[in-house]
Amino acid sequence: MIVRRLRATLLLALTLASVRLAVGPAVATPETRPLVSAVEAIGITVADMDRSVAFYRDVLGFEPLDDRRSAGEAWDRLYGVDAVRLRVVRMRLGDERIELTQWLTPGGRRLPPDSRSNDAWFQHIAIIVSDMNQAYLWLQRHKIVQISPAPQRLPDWNEAAGGIRAFYFKDPDGHPLEILHFPPDKGDPRWRRPAAGVFLGIDHTAIVVRDTDASVRLYHDRLGPRVAGTSHNWGLEQERLNDVAGARLRITTLRAAGGPGIELLEYVTPRDGRGRAPSRPGSLADDPHR
Repeated sequence: MIVRRLRATLLLALTLASVRLAVGPAVATPETRPLVSAVEAIGITVADMDRSVAFYRDVLGFEPLDDRRSAGEAWDRLYGVDAVRLRVVRMRLGDERIELTQWLTPGGRRLPPDSRSNDAWFQHIAIIVSDMNQAYLWLQRHKIVQISPAPQRLPDWNEAAGGIRAFYFKDPDGHPLEILHFPPDKGDPRWRRPAAGVFLGIDHTAIVVRDTDASVRLYHDRLGPRVAGTSHNWGLEQERLNDVAGARLRITTLRAAGGPGIELLEYVTPRDGRGRAPSRPGSLADDPHR
């Protein structure tokens, strides 16, 4: 089972979460077609599965798909630790999926309580909303922990991002999340279709990188997702959004043929973000598939 699974997917350790990438046959080469055909799911390690499922279902509108447990010698070999026992719940919002993983054994470290948006373990998923004001009020009613003081509208002088409204907050484990609303001239047209709900789907997962060019060489040159857009964001709105004084970001978005995008966030300033937190399998600041 594990062998078939690894042939079907490529699991990358990214930071707080993971991205599951569907890949083509082993004989595929960069000259024939991209190695990665789609971003299949975004994985998040959680401490209390029932609490996290309730949050993503009741607050953000995700639909549970399945709930399974995994253990055995093959899993021990895969992760390089003994007595691995996992509980994994897949959930869907629109066309996109997340995969919540709770390590029943062995346990791992929690996220550093003073985590910041420019630390190297930062990763979020960006959930598109049909109405930012309604979404923000809904989150406030559920007493979420805010990162941004309020939704921020990026300034019009920024041609690539002007008019986008965004807001950062945390899930019960402290993982950062974003809600995002595009103006009529930006974003995938599917986000402008009539919708009954407020929370529509996942546009991308964003990760902090130290060197954009080096990361593009991995994600684009070696794996195949195309560079879909770039932006340089700074100013008071960006500082408030990220809760990082003096934030100046180089942002590069990559997209495969299917699934959400991968957004690379390089903090040009400040450069004082911490490197990857020491961790082991099961840590909330680590990839659940590592």
